[in-house]
Amino acid sequence: MENQAFLVCSGDLRPSANLSCWPTQQAMEEKLSQALAGFGWHIKRAHDFNPEKGHGFIDYQIEGLRVFREIDPNAPLIVAESVWQYSQHILAGLISHHGPILIIANWDGQFPGLVGALNLTGSLTKANVKYSFLWSEDFEDSFFLDGLQEWLETGTINHINKHVRKFDRREVRSDYAQIADDLSSHVLKSKVIMGVFDEGCMGMFNAIVPDHLLHPLGFFKERLSQSTLYAKMLTITDDEALLVLNWLLEKGVNFHWGADEDTELTTKQSLEQCKMYVAALRLADEYGCGTIGIQYQQGLKDLVAASDLVEGLLNNTERPPVNNEVGREILAGEALPHFNEVDECAGIDSYITYHLWRKFGMEGDNTLHDLRYGAPYKLDGNEEFVWVLLISGAAPASHFINGYAGAESLRQPSMFFKKGGGTLRGISQPGNIVWSRIFIEDNVLKADVGTGRVPLLPTEETERRWNMTNPEWPIMHAVFNGVSRDQMMAKHKSNHVQVVYVDDEHDCEQMALAKARSFENLGIQVNICGF
Repeated sequence: MENQAFLVCSGDLRPSANLSCWPTQQAMEEKLSQALAGFGWHIKRAHDFNPEKGHGFIDYQIEGLRVFREIDPNAPLIVAESVWQYSQHILAGLISHHGPILIIANWDGQFPGLVGALNLTGSLTKANVKYSFLWSEDFEDSFFLDGLQEWLETGTINHINKHVRKFDRREVRSDYAQIADDLSSHVLKSKVIMGVFDEGCMGMFNAIVPDHLLHPLGFFKERLSQSTLYAKMLTITDDEALLVLNWLLEKGVNFHWGADEDTELTTKQSLEQCKMYVAALRLADEYGCGTIGIQYQQGLKDLVAASDLVEGLLNNTERPPVNNEVGREILAGEALPHFNEVDECAGIDSYITYHLWRKFGMEGDNTLHDLRYGAPYKLDGNEEFVWVLLISGAAPASHFINGYAGAESLRQPSMFFKKGGGTLRGISQPGNIVWSRIFIEDNVLKADVGTGRVPLLPTEETERRWNMTNPEWPIMHAVFNGVSRDQMMAKHKSNHVQVVYVDDEHDCEQMALAKARSFENLGIQVNICGF
């Protein structure tokens, strides 16, 4: 049929999430149909609503294969995302599709639609699949409609990335350059073991770094099953877990405990998380891991409480002390950088960042966040685009206002975490940051690096943004210097962004350049964004 585009939507593997998010997806598709109708085009849904499941998402990889067998491989194809999605559900079909592909995300913080879309575009970039990408709040704005018209007429959309330039190592001040060179030389000589507790979390194909790209950097995977972590947890005593929990209580962490295991955080869940923390450190020590990543989804989510509190503690230099089996404290006075959701690109970044910052005399605690949402806000009389960066709990307390005393632990949403467990949440303190992302394109490891700042927003605005996203999770309000909302969306090749604070005595741009130099020394191609 002329002027017809097929539409698919990839969903979650968790039925509860698909059921909760389906009305939002329906509303998005109605608006898309209206937008295309304005150009004389028609949407044909490639898969029907399933009355037995109660939604119309593609929710398994095998289902995606069935759907794509019935799609004309040369037809225009729209992937509409208003929720978190598992990219493997549709990746196989998209890889073999020859017609123009358009990924569309809704701009709404309620469910992580733009996060899911960014994961899919990052995965397609890694897979060398050509695609176009658009996003909109209401699908009526000129940016969206102009882009849609361009795609309908040409089969592609060209976003202009004027904010991006190739890194020039000559820009790094000599004293900064020497420290960066020393670190990268040490990594290449001594090597780093990444403890990977299963990989491929939640369809993040973009987050898996193949060995042939990883090894030249001096990084090597120790492939550890999550069953190993679970087995180690069974050896941790209640007394050992209680030592960790009491340490956190003495530091002022506010645990929001209740009695209902299905809907509330309980002390039982928190103690189980403390056992995971001890187990993770002991396994990292046993295998000599310099950084680790726990998948949790899928697998552990059906067995134990969430890993997020554990991840936040590991990423913090000041954390509950843990001894190994012979009584030696593990990594005394140091963090164990953890890459949330086994995002190996973030793992490389986290390790380099932590140790580079420490060589400069800074703490170096860092984390990834989801690019979850954002909206303009007036700062010092000027309107700026302020991002909502969220992750499900892996941010270190050192990032929060008042540190551990400003941290809380709330039960993870039952929709995603049926076994419960608490987050480590807080409001990130104001200050300067360096942001970055390592990604794979053209079978090459690349990185985008930029600077930014964290403003202090009024309490009511923070609460508003929290309540429209996930109030259980740590939040960072972020402005990316020299990079607009649409520039960030068009260029960024991941659902995740890595962030680290820069102390006032250091030049933020020089720290970003020093980090870029460390990456380049390892063989990563680096872009500077925004400055």
